[in-house]
Amino acid sequence: MTNPLQPRPKQDGRHTPNLWPVWLVAPGALFTVGAAAFGLYHGAELLLSSEATGKKPVGVQDVIKTTVTVLTLIGAVLAALYAYRKQLLDEGTSHRADSTQLTERYTKAAEQLGHDQAAVRLAGVYAMARLADDWPEQRQVCVDVLCAYLRMPYETDPADAGYRHGEREVRLTIIRTIRNHLQDPTSTNTWCGRNLDFTGATFDGGDFSGSTFSGGQVSFSHSTFSGGEVSFSGSTFSGGQVSFSHSTFSGGEVYFNSSTYSGGQVSFSHSTFSGGEVYFSGSTYSGGQVSFSGSTYSGGEISFSRSTFSGGEVYFNSSTFSSGGVYFSGSTFSSGEVSFYNSLFSGAEVRFISSTYIGGQISFNGSTYTSGQVSFLDSAFSGSRVSFSPSAFFGGEVDFRGSTYTSGTVNFRDSRVQAAATLHWGPFPPIPVNHP
Repeated sequence: MTNPLQPRPKQDGRHTPNLWPVWLVAPGALFTVGAAAFGLYHGAELLLSSEATGKKPVGVQDVIKTTVTVLTLIGAVLAALYAYRKQLLDEGTSHRADSTQLTERYTKAAEQLGHDQAAVRLAGVYAMARLADDWPEQRQVCVDVLCAYLRMPYETDPADAGYRHGEREVRLTIIRTIRNHLQDPTSTNTWCGRNLDFTGATFDGGDFSGSTFSGGQVSFSHSTFSGGEVSFSGSTFSGGQVSFSHSTFSGGEVYFNSSTYSGGQVSFSHSTFSGGEVYFSGSTYSGGQVSFSGSTYSGGEISFSRSTFSGGEVYFNSSTFSSGGVYFSGSTFSSGEVSFYNSLFSGAEVRFISSTYIGGQISFNGSTYTSGQVSFLDSAFSGSRVSFSPSAFFGGEVDFRGSTYTSGTVNFRDSRVQAAATLHWGPFPPIPVNHP
């Protein structure tokens, strides 16, 4: 039940000022003015009479004149209040007109995005983006519409019956528009921190380079990267969640080169890599987490070459590697963790060639090797921990040749190494081979 003594509650979509009900304000104002006039009249009479003691009595006309003057001032105040109220109402009318115009613009832009002609759809992209800039209250809604467009079914093969001419350019324009709004988190029109939902989308190209992901949730989950070049190069990941989980990488190239990771989470967990390349080369990790846990690798390449790890975590836990490669060559590890815990290697290559280890941890604990290669060739160990404890080597190769060791720990405790496996110990003492 509403309280009649409270102002009208603000309604969604309305811009009317939050005013008291007229039926309550009018009697209250009349009563207040009447009481003020009565009090002023008698008060003024008593005051003037007391000041005129022993003098000529104060006339009634003087009392009335004083009272009228005061009432005139009160009337002026009430008139100002009325003018203020009228101004608020006029502003409410103006705001409603603006809201109507923005709604009409939204409807028109949405209709353009659904048009058969690619040129009209392109106009709809620009119109929706401009509307998002002009309508902060509904900015997320406009962004959601553009993301929803990318989630729609998309045929990349011109020979397919569902192929639409010009559709790729429309989609690339949407991606470029989103990228432009993720460059500067301090901009009044920034989309940084907004939720971006690309779940299930198909990407055969797109430029997200230089973007800042500092909050919100960004989802590429269940997406397909089938060709072309998708770039996140030079991006900053400092908060929020960016998810590529359950995605399929069957072709093309995805670039995260020279990116910075200081917080938040980037997840590729439970994804399938059967082709193409994903590059994180030259990136810096001082915090946050990048996870590939539970993924399957039957082709393609993932490269962290020449990266710097001074914190954060990179996980490949419980993954399956049958072909392809994961490369950390030329990287520097001073803190943080890279983990391949409980993974199965049956053909892929994991290379840490020519890297420097002065801190942090690299873990292959609980993994199984039937073929493939893990190489630390020509690396320098002066403080990190590298652990294979306990793992099972039924085949494959682990190579430390050409490496140097001054401190740190390399641990194969409780591992099973059978004759079919090849371990090049380099500077480390070999462990006995466990025959079946």
